[in-house]
Amino acid sequence: QVQLVESGGGLVQAGGSLRLSCAASGSIFSIGTMAWYRQAPQKQRELVARITSGGSTNYADSVKGRFTISRDNTRNTVNLQMNSLKPEDTAVYYCNAAITRLGRPFYDDYWGQGTQVTVSS
Repeated sequence: QVQLVESGGGLVQAGGSLRLSCAASGSIFSIGTMAWYRQAPQKQRELVARITSGGSTNYADSVKGRFTISRDNTRNTVNLQMNSLKPEDTAVYYCNAAITRLGRPFYDDYWGQGTQVTVSS
């Protein structure tokens, strides 16, 4: 089995910073693109940022210049540094990864359980 476990959410005032981390564990052969999504109440889940195995990144327009995604391929982790947070960034943030498992030569999509980020005005 494969698990993604997020950490680092919490409550912060507008203008503050938070750093989210996600660690993948289990019978992993390789990890492709890793990403962070978020879902605010009564809204659809949306992509925040993604990073390929080679380090190429892209961001939602709403977070460009404020958020930075990074990964450590030796530790199977992905991080999201969030600066200049705004109340509209309030959401549950989910880690996502495309992972091949030992003995399965194709990618499966995995999700973490989500971590709450609340930005107060």
